[in-house]
Amino acid sequence: MAAGARITDAVAHFRTRGNFRSAIKLVRTRTPERLRWRAAVAGLTLDAGRLRGRDRMHIEEPLRELVLDMADNFLQREIVLDARLHRVDLDRGEILPRWTFGDLRRLSFLAQTDLTLLQRYVSLPGNYDAIIDTAAVVLAGRSFANVFRQRAQRLWLSVPDQDAPGPKQEQHRFVLVRADQEAELARRWGALSKTLTVKPVRTVVIP
Repeated sequence: MAAGARITDAVAHFRTRGNFRSAIKLVRTRTPERLRWRAAVAGLTLDAGRLRGRDRMHIEEPLRELVLDMADNFLQREIVLDARLHRVDLDRGEILPRWTFGDLRRLSFLAQTDLTLLQRYVSLPGNYDAIIDTAAVVLAGRSFANVFRQRAQRLWLSVPDQDAPGPKQEQHRFVLVRADQEAELARRWGALSKTLTVKPVRTVVIP
């Protein structure tokens, strides 16, 4: 590969040939950034998620070491979440915040989100003090936010221009109200997901 090749193209070149060692070596030599470099690493975690045993370990472990050494906390976190989409766990408690089920219930109440919806897709503990799977909850929350946002956009686009002259149909008003409700649900789930990626501040009580 040419020395100036884009990281995504260069890594894809090695991936298609099953040369994961060279692909990993390449991402190690490039400066981490939030677009192409992140996409290249996501491609490697996708490959790791399809493998088992030693073959998987030879991709997953070097990537885990790489992520743990990163100075960009945002990129570090997003790489971990990208990997979880492919069922690869690069975080063993060092990167994403550790929240309890009680914390989640409290934050969900504050964000006004429905935990029963979340429980359809994510396994949640029954004990208030039990640690939740933060990555799974964040990814589900982001997914809900995207779905509600897309619904709102479709509803808004289905209504004629309300500023145009002429009579306004009552059914259009109902559609716009529903669109605003969907947009608000998207905002709430997005807010909850974002909060869960921030390390909690624990209050220390001094007796």
